[in-house]
Amino acid sequence: MSENRGIPGVDPSVPPSGDGCVECLAGDGPGWWFHLRRCAACGRIGCCDSSPGQHASRHARQSGHPFLASYEPDEDWLWNVETEQFTSGPRLAPPTHHPTTQPVPGPEGHVPADWQGLLR
Repeated sequence: MSENRGIPGVDPSVPPSGDGCVECLAGDGPGWWFHLRRCAACGRIGCCDSSPGQHASRHARQSGHPFLASYEPDEDWLWNVETEQFTSGPRLAPPTHHPTTQPVPGPEGHVPADWQGLLR
């Protein structure tokens, strides 16, 4: 894993793992998300803490990869799960967000009609 700008645990060369939350798409949990987050160390895509599965933060804690980036269009930030603070960092490898045709919440066809009441 490379280090950049003095931020251990951020590898800007690693591409994202896909277009959606790895665990939700694999059937772990309810199978849908509100927003997506990207691990800045390994590229794994997970769902945000408002989503029922909260897979991104779980991955960060279990793997020791503390930095998560937004995987939403027009958002450019890093969140440190350990310190609970935003930080700036290097631009990550593209793509930097899920496809703009992908609905939010997503994935299409898996979001329950009462999704707003299910957010954390």
